[in-house]
Amino acid sequence: FALVAAYPYLPGSGSEAFKGIGVFVGLMLSIGSSGVVNQAVSGLMLMYTRALRPGEFVQIGEYEGTVKSVGFVTTRIETLRREEINIPNAVIATSVTRNYSRLASEGGIWIATKVTIGYDAPWRTVHGLLLDAAAKTEHVEKTPAPFVLQTSLDDFYVSYQLNVHTKHPVGMRFTYGALHANIQDAFNAGGVEIMSPHYK
Repeated sequence: FALVAAYPYLPGSGSEAFKGIGVFVGLMLSIGSSGVVNQAVSGLMLMYTRALRPGEFVQIGEYEGTVKSVGFVTTRIETLRREEINIPNAVIATSVTRNYSRLASEGGIWIATKVTIGYDAPWRTVHGLLLDAAAKTEHVEKTPAPFVLQTSLDDFYVSYQLNVHTKHPVGMRFTYGALHANIQDAFNAGGVEIMSPHYK
């Protein structure tokens, strides 16, 4: 804006050559700054809509971590491996963002895991083993109670989905790890093999 205001007062600004150079420089700045303007507008949109706030645990595309700051150009998140990742705001504005912390303060979040078991194992036994594993897992809430869904009856096996409630979204991956370990222990003790058999 300052350059535009001072342009008529520059020596030689009335010449055709100077005007041509001015148009050329303006075109270069317009093309070169389009990406920066896009990032800044995306940053303003994220700040205005409050889609992300520092301290929240989110998943943006393939990246998952805690939001450290939301800037005009990039957003910084810290992963569970203590990596700091800068994500362009334009990428966030055009991708699906999962915010695990926003509703966790209002009662926690549901997480789910799936196992496939052959038809030779009674479904009531499988349900009991999955619920036993959930009861032994730390950070899994007793209320609301975990539950099991049979999501599909495939050609060779049944798909079971265990749903549990937790109030610790930041430690969600550790809860998954402990839950999977307890599921293996419960099925080994119950004599049920976790597999997806294909018969010929």
